[in-house]
Amino acid sequence: MANITRWDPFEDIDDLFKGVFLRPMRLEAPDTQVRVKMDVREDDKAYLVHAEIPGVKKEDIQISIDGNQVSVSAEVKREKEDKQGEKVLRSERYYGKVYRSFTLAQDVDQENAKAKYDNGVLELTLPKKAASATRKLTVQ
Repeated sequence: MANITRWDPFEDIDDLFKGVFLRPMRLEAPDTQVRVKMDVREDDKAYLVHAEIPGVKKEDIQISIDGNQVSVSAEVKREKEDKQGEKVLRSERYYGKVYRSFTLAQDVDQENAKAKYDNGVLELTLPKKAASATRKLTVQ
């Protein structure tokens, strides 16, 4: 009489991947993309915004305010070169633009808004615009 055995195709799957995940793997993504990280705080009189824009010159930052819409953009230029003596082993360049826009709950007083950039951190002081009084019209 013949012996009948059941065959499981997934039984030997562990042997297929044996040792693959034991070797050290290095996945390196180039850190060329700059992201604008923001913190927005509010008090009774103003909004205070801290935006991290590392490696950017203050001349390359543009800020626009339209009512309660605030936009921050910057031109990013990075060059990296690895040398060994006089021999260049690797040279990388990245040029691009970063942009971040957000809407606040109340309009901003554009005349008194202030911006300061120091050590890669942009600080915006955005005073709230005084609420306009409601005006009633009489029908003629």
